[in-house]
Order: sequence, then structure tokens, then C-alpha cells
Amino acid sequence: MTDQTIQPRPPYAGTRYPRLVEVPAFREFIAQGWDDVPTHPDLPEGAAEAAASHRTRLSAAFAGQTLVLCAGVAPVRNDDASYGFRADSSFVWLTGCQTEDAVLVMWARPGGHDAVLYMPPPFRPGDDGFFSNALHGELWVGPSAGIAEWAQALQIAVEPLAALEARSGDLRGALAARSATDLAAAHGATVSTDLERTLSTLRMVKDEWEIGQLREAIDATVSGFAAVAAEIPHAISADLGERWLQGTFDRHARTFGNGPGYSTIVGSGAHAPILHWVRCDGPIHPDQALLLDMGVEARSLYTADVTRTVPAQGTFSAAQREVHDLVERAHRAGLDRIRPGTAYLDFHFAAMQVVAQGLHDWGLLPVSVDEALSPQGQQHRRYLACGIGHHLGLDVHDCSQAHYEDYMGADLEPGVVMTVEPGLYFHAHDLTLPPELRGIGVRLEDDVLVTATGSEVLSGALPIDAAGIEAWTRQQWAAR
Repeated sequence: MTDQTIQPRPPYAGTRYPRLVEVPAFREFIAQGWDDVPTHPDLPEGAAEAAASHRTRLSAAFAGQTLVLCAGVAPVRNDDASYGFRADSSFVWLTGCQTEDAVLVMWARPGGHDAVLYMPPPFRPGDDGFFSNALHGELWVGPSAGIAEWAQALQIAVEPLAALEARSGDLRGALAARSATDLAAAHGATVSTDLERTLSTLRMVKDEWEIGQLREAIDATVSGFAAVAAEIPHAISADLGERWLQGTFDRHARTFGNGPGYSTIVGSGAHAPILHWVRCDGPIHPDQALLLDMGVEARSLYTADVTRTVPAQGTFSAAQREVHDLVERAHRAGLDRIRPGTAYLDFHFAAMQVVAQGLHDWGLLPVSVDEALSPQGQQHRRYLACGIGHHLGLDVHDCSQAHYEDYMGADLEPGVVMTVEPGLYFHAHDLTLPPELRGIGVRLEDDVLVTATGSEVLSGALPIDAAGIEAWTRQQWAAR
């Protein structure tokens, strides 16, 4: 054995781990020697003006009522590690701001409202929070825009969140959105379903700025589909599976937008009929259809929602093509009903008529088409249990708090953006199906703008017919 010199323990060894905020020497040292980094909010052009217009519309609906909405806070995953933050959609619609823990109060006054945005200012050098607050300390999150910079960018009065505490008594009797539930409980405000309903109803008709944001999201989604399709041969040859394609799109969405607008769905073969197949942990089967349901969320948080079903080997089998052709006919029937003045549900009934007739012709319905389509029947929905369209905007299922008469019971009007997405979902273990149909899932989904004279398919750059999809898929491989 060799002699080893045992080093003496330092005098502070074995003591409690020091809390830096309680160490004056550390606080003094870390407060000094930092350069000033001017930082301004990075907002999409026109966001502040659009938000001001939205506040004006909401103000007119609630004269004399103070209104409260919150951005929200990301749920904690562990200690100071939180899940990704995504601001409340109605809050963003009214402010253009995505700052965590911010509060919008529209203070009622004669003739309208005074809107004030309250937010936690960043902790900068000299503040203890600079090093001790992982949510707003600049040592943790980097240089951040302050109160004055936000006020200038958003063209709205902005005050520190602490200033709201000084006026907390004035919130008694205010109407609060669901995002402000905790604040309402603490200060005597009332969570209002009427406020939620009105916000959803107002958000149904998009202005030109919003439509522009949706166009950006949809265009980025179309190029994301191309990026995913180009990776199909590699995913198969390297046995990388569905998750590789999911990651390809999510990386694209993060690069060209804020990220995916919802959990990306990549379903190969028997996974394609599973409506929310977000696990994406299976292989890509070369001889099976591949369902891709994907959407880029723009930096403004407006999102696309598009689905195509592609042949993993470049050509649909006879059975896959037959199913795809029926879905295409239903899709076109639904698209044909999108125009101003028609009832919202017309597209649904038109598409369902085609689906039910096709299933009947294949001998898959135990009753007549009329019996299946009746409210007391619906047997065709065994193979299409989900909805086949919804409003689209800041949320993938936008305006969901609107009442039936404002949504499904209303007529379409210019400025509405919605999806049309019929499909057929033949599960691999469904014994009512002939073997050749089991495990085939097909959906076609487009994002559609209602115009003054009809409609515009915003995602129309992607083909919807089987031959066009086959050619487009092979084209992406050739371009890789």
C-alpha cells in the first residue's frame, strides 16, 4: 500500500448549503459589473393594432363591467422545471402578449373601458430575484423586455403586477374569464360563462390580420408535410419509425413557427385508424397507408390543422385507394357546402351522406342509408365516430366555449376559418370488416376560409386525390 496524505477538511465542510440570498458578500458581488442589454418584445407586425381592435369589440359587449383575464402560468413538472408555457388564447387575442403570469384588466368607465396590462417586471442585476427567481430572473431566462418596452410595443398601459394588488378591492364584482379563476376567488370577482361565450363568439369571425397569421401557419404546415414525406424512405430503411417523422415535423414547426399547434399524429397501418395516435412509437410499414395530422402554430399562436394520408411505398393498394376515393368524395361534398349564408352543419350532413352511401354500397351497414343517417340510427358512425370539422384560430378547436346556437346552429359568414376533415377508420380488430379493409385509416383535412362569395381552401397547395397524393409523395423523395 502507498501512503496517502489525507487533506484536512475545509472549515465550512459539513455545514448547511448556503442560501445565496442570505449571503451579503455574494449579493454585493453579483449585483455589480453587468452591461445593460436593451431588450424589446419581438411581436408579429400588426399584433398590437389587432389586439386593440379586439378589445374594442369586447368592450362594446360589456358596458359598465370590469373584465379580468390572465395569461396563466406553466404547470410545474419538478422543482424549478416547468412544462412549456402557452398563454391563454383569449388573453393573447386581447393583448398580443405571451408573458407568463400577466393579467389584463379592462377597467369599466363611462363610455367604455381603460385597459391595463399588469405583468411581473424582470429581475435585473441588483434585484435578489436576478439570481433567485427561475421564472423572471434574467440570470435564468436572459435579458428581458421591461414594463416600458412592453407598453411601447403593445400600445397599451402596462404596470407592474404589484400595482394590481393595490387596486385589488376594485376587482370585487368584476367578471373574470376562466383563466383568472384563482384571482377571482382571491379578490371577489366572478368567473363568467357569459364572458367566455362572448369571447368565443367574437373570435369566430377573423379579421384580415388574423387571416394573414393563419395563412402563414398553413403555408409553414404545407412545407412541413413536404419535409416529413421526404423522410419516409429513410424512416423505413433505418427502422426509425413513426417517431422520426413526428420529430421531423415538430422540428420544422419549432423552426418556422412557435411549434406544433397540437400533438402531431403519425399513424402507420393499424395505427392510422386510431383517432389521436400521438404516441407515434410504431414502425413505418412500407405497404400500409400513413396518416399524417399536423399543424404549425405561428409565433402569434394562430395554428393550422391539416391531414393527408399518403402511401408509404409511393402507391396505394387497391383497397387503400378505394377507401381514399370514398373519403375524397365526402371531403369534396363537404367543401362544396362552405359558403356564407349556409348553415354551419350543412358540410357535415353533405359529407356524411356520401360516407353512409359508400358504406352501404360496400355492404357494411346493417340498415338502409336513410335509417343510418337518421338521429336514431348513425350506424355509419362506427367507422367515423369523431366530428368532421371545427373552427380554427388561436386554438386548434377554436371558439369551443360558444353556445350551440352561436356555433353549430349558426350560419356561416365571411371571415370564418374552419376545417373540413371526413375520414374512415377501419380498425384492425373490427370483425365487421372484410380482412382487406382492416387496419386502413384515411382522413383528408383542409383549412377553409369563408369569403364574401364562397370559400378558399387555404391548404389547397396539397393535393387531395389519390393519384395526386401518390405523385406528390414521390416528388418529395426525388427532391430530398
